Amino acid sequence: MHLAKFPRLFMAHLPTRLEKLSRLSQALNGPTIWLKRDDCTGMSTGGNKTRKLEFLMAEAVEQKADCVITQGATQSNHARQTAAFSAKLGMACHILLEDRTGSNKDAYKNNGNVLLDHLHGATTKTFVGGTDMIQAMEDLAETLRAKGQNVYVIPGGGSNPTGALGYVNCAYELVGQANDMGLEIDHIVTATGSAGTQAGLIVGLKAIHAQIPLLGIGVRAPKDKQEENVFKLAQATAQKLGCPDVVSRADVVANCDYVGKGYGIPGEDTLEAIRLFATLEGILLDPVYSGKGAAGLIDLCRKGHFKQSDNVVFLHTGGSAGLFGYIDDFNK
Repeated sequence: MHLAKFPRLFMAHLPTRLEKLSRLSQALNGPTIWLKRDDCTGMSTGGNKTRKLEFLMAEAVEQKADCVITQGATQSNHARQTAAFSAKLGMACHILLEDRTGSNKDAYKNNGNVLLDHLHGATTKTFVGGTDMIQAMEDLAETLRAKGQNVYVIPGGGSNPTGALGYVNCAYELVGQANDMGLEIDHIVTATGSAGTQAGLIVGLKAIHAQIPLLGIGVRAPKDKQEENVFKLAQATAQKLGCPDVVSRADVVANCDYVGKGYGIPGEDTLEAIRLFATLEGILLDPVYSGKGAAGLIDLCRKGHFKQSDNVVFLHTGGSAGLFGYIDDFNK
């Protein structure tokens, strides 16, 4: 498939490194864990949304937008990276934040990603949990358009077929790196939430017949709903690429046993995963996505889900800026 036919802004620091986590692998007694460093994509501390935004913001530029609207949870990594892209491109950025945790802690509401949103010049408005955020974005877009602004609306997480192209490209990149290293990848694991990362990866992997199973560790929705969301987006992404039948329902697998008390609420397993990566490998995870994904990876390793001889790649979705909104969770 030829991604060059789609508009793209080459702002990410790519390719991201593929690193062996020797000390963590040893602590877990195998398998060999590798880390795909998508926390190092650049643009305001990096993260997985940067790959998506290369395509989304290119589309905004092509449409001559002067204003971007998006939405996410209070400590949204996607919002922060969208604000950074907007600053770089000289566009106004309006972020609608949904309070999904009910936290009244000042650090959560004002530090971490929220601080960076404002530093990048974005406006933010907070909504109560359960608000129809898609409608809220449309209402704001209608108001701004009435004032003569050319608005580009980005869905939460940048997760639509345009954004998912970033992770189709990542699948190509990862397999190419492994080939160059003589590394046979047995499994890929990553956190999955708004669906774009997992959907793009599975489309890319299937399109090049990589024959590497992909497991998403859910951070919000129940298993059936998460898998269906990913599959629908994968189908739409494959259609956009001109290979509509490349992904089957059986290719989409999510384990949602590590959501805990809810989205954005880290359990003890998540906090342990963050500490293990930090103390054994010098790697920072986040409490919402990569931390829960790593908690699932660690637990599955301990349970013998993977063979000791396997090479397992964990795709790091970034988000360490969010740690500063959760200081009280680490001081219990």
